[in-house]
Amino acid sequence: MAGKIKHEKGSDNVFADIGLPNADEHLVKAKLVYKIDNLMRERGMKQVEAAQLFGVKQPDVSKMLHGDFRQFSVERLLRFLVALGQDVEIVVKPHRGTTAAPSLQVA
Repeated sequence: MAGKIKHEKGSDNVFADIGLPNADEHLVKAKLVYKIDNLMRERGMKQVEAAQLFGVKQPDVSKMLHGDFRQFSVERLLRFLVALGQDVEIVVKPHRGTTAAPSLQVA
C-alpha cells in the first residue's frame, strides 16, 4: 500500500510561495499576460502580428507568453490589452477586510 505524499498548502500567490520579492506585482503581471495570451489565441493572432500591434519585437512577445515578463511594467501590459481592443478599468476602493491585507487584483 502506497504511503501518503507529504505536501504543503500554498497561498493564492505562487510567487510569494517561492519567496520572490514583489510577489504581488508578479502575480498581477502573470494574470494580465494570461488575458493577453487568451485574446491572441481566440483571434488566431500570431506573435509577429501581436509584436507589431504592441510595438515590440516578436522574441519579446514569445518571452512574455512563456513567463518571462520582467521587462514589461503593469502599465505596459495594460496598454497591450487596450491595443487588443479591451477596455481597462482601474477601481480604487477602501479596504474592508479584517484579516487579509489590502491587495492588488486582476479580475
